[in-house]
Amino acid sequence: MAARTLYDKLVDAHVVRNLDDSGLVLLYVDRTVLNEYTSPQAFAGLRAAGRKVWNPKAALMVVDHVNPTAAQRTRAMPDRSAARQVDYFADNARDFGIEYFDILDPRQGIEHVVAPEQGLVMPGMVIAAGDSHSTAYGAFGALGYGIGTSDIEHYLATSTVRYRRLKTMRIHLTGAAPLGVTPKDIVMEVIRRIGADGATGYAVEFSGPVVSDMSVEGRIVMSIMIVEAGARGVVMAPDQKVLDYLKGRPRAPKGEMWERAATSWLALSSDPDARFDREVMLDVSEVAPLVTWGTSPDQAIAVTDIVPDLVQQDGHDRRTAAMRALSYMGLTPGTPIQSVPIDFAFIGSCTNSRIEDLRDAAAIFRGRRVAEGVRAIVVPGSTQVRAQAEAEGLAKVFTDAGVEWRQSGCSMCLAMNDDVLRPGERCASSTNRNFEGRQGPGARTHLMSPAMVAAAAVTGHITDVRSLLRGARQ
Repeated sequence: MAARTLYDKLVDAHVVRNLDDSGLVLLYVDRTVLNEYTSPQAFAGLRAAGRKVWNPKAALMVVDHVNPTAAQRTRAMPDRSAARQVDYFADNARDFGIEYFDILDPRQGIEHVVAPEQGLVMPGMVIAAGDSHSTAYGAFGALGYGIGTSDIEHYLATSTVRYRRLKTMRIHLTGAAPLGVTPKDIVMEVIRRIGADGATGYAVEFSGPVVSDMSVEGRIVMSIMIVEAGARGVVMAPDQKVLDYLKGRPRAPKGEMWERAATSWLALSSDPDARFDREVMLDVSEVAPLVTWGTSPDQAIAVTDIVPDLVQQDGHDRRTAAMRALSYMGLTPGTPIQSVPIDFAFIGSCTNSRIEDLRDAAAIFRGRRVAEGVRAIVVPGSTQVRAQAEAEGLAKVFTDAGVEWRQSGCSMCLAMNDDVLRPGERCASSTNRNFEGRQGPGARTHLMSPAMVAAAAVTGHITDVRSLLRGARQ
């Protein structure tokens, strides 16, 4: 048999039927996570057709997109539209027999945080869900990817989806990350180099010693963020770190079943001589802390750089996009990015709201105060992350620094709840997208790591976090 990639092995193991000769298959999907924003039409379709959910136990429903994250949590939704969405979501959970984490459930949180936290994501699975950042699950040796509403309905009715095989790309990471460089910076550097469409049509596999040394939470960051280069699927070979992360989780196998599963999971990898359609190499020792200057995640520079000149943009389309981005962001070419002031600092989102992210941010906030004129909020990725941060004393570090300590949810990642920027406000953000209006109409978003956001919050402007880290070590 020809050598195969891990992606091909996972797809092959889940093919129910080949639908044509061009790579279109009927694919069995092991599990899904549903949110209140992308699922309503799917349930409406099931109701209209009189269909049931084929396997309710393979789904989990979590409120995360539209809910408020105010410090005092209640079931009340200030926005009437959001309230209707959540009410309908609860009705669907009840009527179709699917497990539901509502706002006050101690397991509530962002779906991509909650699913691994509960042990619902396991190596070898295919997990498809109605959110593009479902690629998060690739960090566990699963194939995770986002699907649309019609596919959600098809999955709920049949446990399958129509799926077209992707090309394969391997991103091989070597070297040692310098001071202040996080998984967020590494994946942003990849996106900067290959472009916002560089992985379009590909399933990406991350590999190399940097991945092996990286924590599972760091791998999740990269699995989520590479979507911003167009990736439609992500996989990483599971290792002992993945097993250690999963063992003992509420939904993980126990006893003899765990032992058998663990042995099979550690065998999941690409064959040594497997061929990929595209190979990307990155020496992470060349990476610096990054920040976006424009309105696309690939419009990024090292924090020590200046806003680029438009003539440096290759091709007419890129120059046109850069001109629009600079106008929207209110920036001038040649401006040192570190001189750009901020109004808001946001730490949260499915990309950077786990306990490691909060520890990184707290290391910068500890003993410092949020700069005058800046508002800073930290939104943990789940209620369980929030509880852990409080137990570790991180929440007190935030509040002592003048940071608002919030409840879990998607929050200011997208303007779909009451955490919204005003037009023209500039935000240092640990999120994944900096599109026009993403955090509110006219809002200006600079993507960076949680530690970089914290550095900007305490100085009042975009700041090289390494200057504060060096000071802390002296």
